[in-house]
Amino acid sequence: MRQLTCVEICAGGGGQSLGLENAGFNHLAAVEIDPDACETLRFNRPAWNILEQDIHHFDGAGYRGVDLFAGGAPCPPFSIAGKQLGADDERDLFPRALRLVGECEPSAIMLENVRGLSTARFAGYREQVLGRLHDLGYEAKWQVLNASEFGVPQLRPRFILVAMKREAFRDFDWPQPIGTPPTVGETLHQAMAEKSWPGADAWAQKANGVGPTLVGGSRKHGGPDLGPTRARKAWLELHVDGKVLPTRRRRQ
Repeated sequence: MRQLTCVEICAGGGGQSLGLENAGFNHLAAVEIDPDACETLRFNRPAWNILEQDIHHFDGAGYRGVDLFAGGAPCPPFSIAGKQLGADDERDLFPRALRLVGECEPSAIMLENVRGLSTARFAGYREQVLGRLHDLGYEAKWQVLNASEFGVPQLRPRFILVAMKREAFRDFDWPQPIGTPPTVGETLHQAMAEKSWPGADAWAQKANGVGPTLVGGSRKHGGPDLGPTRARKAWLELHVDGKVLPTRRRRQ
């Protein structure tokens, strides 16, 4: 059986990449502008074609006919935690993604963003995206999915866009929730106990819930942590101190 292929933009440190790999996709290219994220990708998947570049300069024509075009475009243009500038935000990369879809001509498309994009405020924006995909020959739908409904101990709702060639889309069904996720303690207990930490068992029992959305930080907004005050408080209730995460200085 031929292995499915994908091109992924805004790959970050590889969260979605790992999911795609587990689903059976082989990365023809993983495009990411952040050097630290690219270093992480190269360390974990040295055989992949990691392209450290701005997608504004990425040419998708060389990947024409790929099975899946995927990515997680930057969230700040649509996040309720930001100004929700949408198309007026310099970080809105949906137009670039649609350009690449036209160049790659993939069989299917999967793009994810924050739930804020699903609100009435961006109804016109969503229609523009669907209209452009229709012009390119795709049937498309949006759906909010929460990671906690699919076995992940994290409240992470995401607005997912799936598009396929019209003849194939009629066979597509959204995945159904699989039930209550494991707790943070159950999921991370083995990792916490790897270095023979004597407190691992006790910690796992205390971390007996589902974590809030992992937000992190950006170079422009706040640096590395586990999110805003309310999120850090929720992590602390799970006995995870998310005020500041250690970083290392890159060699110049």
